[in-house]
Amino acid sequence: MTVAADRTARTPAIWRRIDRAAGGLALDLGLYAVSAAFAAVTAATSTLPPHRAWGAVAAFGYLLAALAVAGQLAARRRNAAAPLAGLPARWAVTGFAWAATTLFPLLLQSAQRAGGRIDRAQEEVVVVEHSGNRLVETGTPYLGHDAIAALPADDRLLGYTPYQPGMALFGLPRAAADGWWTDARVWFALATALFLALAVRALRSGDPAAAGDRPAAVLRGIQAATVLPICALTLATGGDDLPVLALCLLALALAATDRPGRAGLAIGAAGALKLFAWPVALVLIAWAATRRSAGKLALGALGLPALALLPALLVDRDALVENVLRLPLGHGLVTSPAQSPFPGHLIATALPAGRVVAAALLVAAGAAIATRLLRRPPRTAATAALICAYGLLAAILLMPATRFGYLLYPVALLAWASALTRPAPDAVATLTGGFAADRRRGRPPRRTPEV
Repeated sequence: MTVAADRTARTPAIWRRIDRAAGGLALDLGLYAVSAAFAAVTAATSTLPPHRAWGAVAAFGYLLAALAVAGQLAARRRNAAAPLAGLPARWAVTGFAWAATTLFPLLLQSAQRAGGRIDRAQEEVVVVEHSGNRLVETGTPYLGHDAIAALPADDRLLGYTPYQPGMALFGLPRAAADGWWTDARVWFALATALFLALAVRALRSGDPAAAGDRPAAVLRGIQAATVLPICALTLATGGDDLPVLALCLLALALAATDRPGRAGLAIGAAGALKLFAWPVALVLIAWAATRRSAGKLALGALGLPALALLPALLVDRDALVENVLRLPLGHGLVTSPAQSPFPGHLIATALPAGRVVAAALLVAAGAAIATRLLRRPPRTAATAALICAYGLLAAILLMPATRFGYLLYPVALLAWASALTRPAPDAVATLTGGFAADRRRGRPPRRTPEV
């Protein structure tokens, strides 16, 4: 059960060289510079008003972050050990970048929306807030088929809530009061920050002797989940995917530190929010089976979503089925607006019987992943993260109705896999054993080799 034996967990050498160039600062500079260009293009060309508003603000935030990294590189050239070029300083710039490119645009749009602007939030924000209000009034976040049919044709899409019942909790503040602070995005951001902080804490609480280059990899994973434009834009304008992603990363971090019970609770909470977390739960159960703890992980991973579904099932079963099953499967009163030009959508729209072909390809991809899990279950959390990333990427590309923004899941999971990787136990044992032998022989302690 070693990392060395699980070859899919190894980071490609070329990526390690790019990631470590100039102590990680070279890739930081590229990330912020390219992101600034992306935000500027978004501000100039996007057809969605919330996206344009985000880009106009975020472009300056990314530019300032890039300038800060340029200063760090200059300090490193003068002195490679300069604190300004170290990991804590990189964390500080990442925190500033997230505040400037995500939190500030989010709060600005929330305030403008509270002031009367109706073009400062994507539809999912309104849907989540309405679901929270319905949860308070009726005990279920969902409208039934007849209630949705009674709405004006233009309002029927917003009548659907294609999420799991737990997502309605983020709409409860709006049900209590109107204000910028009751905007669902504010609570998405708070939850995301909390879950990511817990994930970082979980990884830092592991065995220091087995940490290797994990601290730098953790930073890179956090950057992928926060300041990467696909995540920053999503949280600032819509945001419902980010708490789900953060809980998935937390679950994998807990798995990497051998806490399957807590990992099950984290991924179960994610599954109570959105279906995207369910494949991650299945992969983690397969991982836990290699440690004879599948039952412990499955208790939370499957139990929490079931508990979340139970009240909605008891109050109005038809409404639950209409929103959670019929709409995503294309049998609702309206068609999902998720239509990014990925292969599944192009096949479904361009070929005869295209939907059948796309569905068959999606089933084939799922069967291939299931076969992999049965024949060779992941023995490390890093490998589990990679399987989740590639599996979700295949699903996103092959689904007839999908969104470009869903790519934040595989991208963040791929980056997070490096943070979960630990040196092989035999290498750690050799290193620590050498320290012990030196102490017994009275030799000065040997230097830890650079990673």
